Amino acid sequence: MSEYLSLSETAELLGKNKETLRRWDREGKLSAVREPMSNYRVYRKSDVFELFSDFIQVDLNEPITNVVVPNNEYKVLELFAGAGGLAVGMEKAGLKCVALNEIDKFACQTLRKNRPNWNVLEGDIKDFSFSQYFNKVDVVTGGFPCQAFSYAGKKLGLADARGTLFYEFARVVKEVNPPICIGENVRGLLSHDNGNTLRGMISILDEIGYDVVPIQVLKAINYKVPQKRERLILVGIRKDISVKYEYPKPYKKIYNLKDALKKGDLYDCNVPKSNGAKYPKSKIEVLDLVPQKGYWRDLPIEIQKEFMGGSFYLGGGKTGIARRIGWDEPCLTLTCSPAQKQTERCHPDETRPFTVREYARIQTFPDDWEFSGSLAQQYKQIGNAVPVNLGREVGYSIVKFLNEFYSLSKPK
Repeated sequence: MSEYLSLSETAELLGKNKETLRRWDREGKLSAVREPMSNYRVYRKSDVFELFSDFIQVDLNEPITNVVVPNNEYKVLELFAGAGGLAVGMEKAGLKCVALNEIDKFACQTLRKNRPNWNVLEGDIKDFSFSQYFNKVDVVTGGFPCQAFSYAGKKLGLADARGTLFYEFARVVKEVNPPICIGENVRGLLSHDNGNTLRGMISILDEIGYDVVPIQVLKAINYKVPQKRERLILVGIRKDISVKYEYPKPYKKIYNLKDALKKGDLYDCNVPKSNGAKYPKSKIEVLDLVPQKGYWRDLPIEIQKEFMGGSFYLGGGKTGIARRIGWDEPCLTLTCSPAQKQTERCHPDETRPFTVREYARIQTFPDDWEFSGSLAQQYKQIGNAVPVNLGREVGYSIVKFLNEFYSLSKPK
């Protein structure tokens, strides 16, 4: 199935004429690309579906499902666990969390508050040995922070990465020897240091006995998350294993902010009331003038100039500034603070940032998952998390892999 749509196909799908699409291309609203084989101007199917999901009439009663039931009890060791987004997702997929490591004390309080039975190892990963889990854990997961290391020569060894958090991730994988390991990171890792950082990571996993599956960046909106968030997934399979790993299949239905905050398919009640950050009066007066889905360019020109200061004249879209989210679109990626000028996420109807529980809903946390620490600490934990529903779909893909691996490795 082609990943591209012709001009005619796109026009028909969106119910627009070709001239409108050409104008959108010029404006950068929906950019055409050159099809590699024919060199014709075409549209990436993924771009069309992501940007215009509300226009497109597709069969949303789709047969696609990633749900797989574990054949055995599969155990997860989670590193850099944060507030538990990935761990809760794995739990929902039927995997058992045997231990989690996290350095942030407030995130550790969150984990213990919600799952008193989880073994939370609080502190710097460098201070822990995990050798007691050797051959006793089925998957090691971790959202290691991306730090550069010197990419010396053609092959970077484990020793060269010492002092970085990826070194610790690889060290633990080596100590534990699981059939599969999963690292997750920001999309920017693809291009970090011209791709050398990622190449270094792959060569380190190769050195400790793991083949890396071709890297994919998963878009959260394709996995029942009402947010335009992307996560790079790094999957390592132990070299003695011939079973192939398959990424979770994307769903067609895209959920929007209304699905996150109102009763519907995602949640069976409206978002609970909770505390939230406040805007200063001067900001409220400006944002009151911005319509749903609007941003600073929708302000009167004099207010634009005053609000933007010198950056008004610098060009560039800066579409995150004074941005009000619309009910009928997925939310833009949440950040660690709900009211940063460059990445504004204003409520559709009320002139305020999203509350803590709204933030949690947009990340698909359950309503009963409580966050510890100050308001700022809670926002930080939620903003840093892997969306729970994305974690669940990745969890199903791990279960599928492990089911197949263990069914083949049983003595005949």
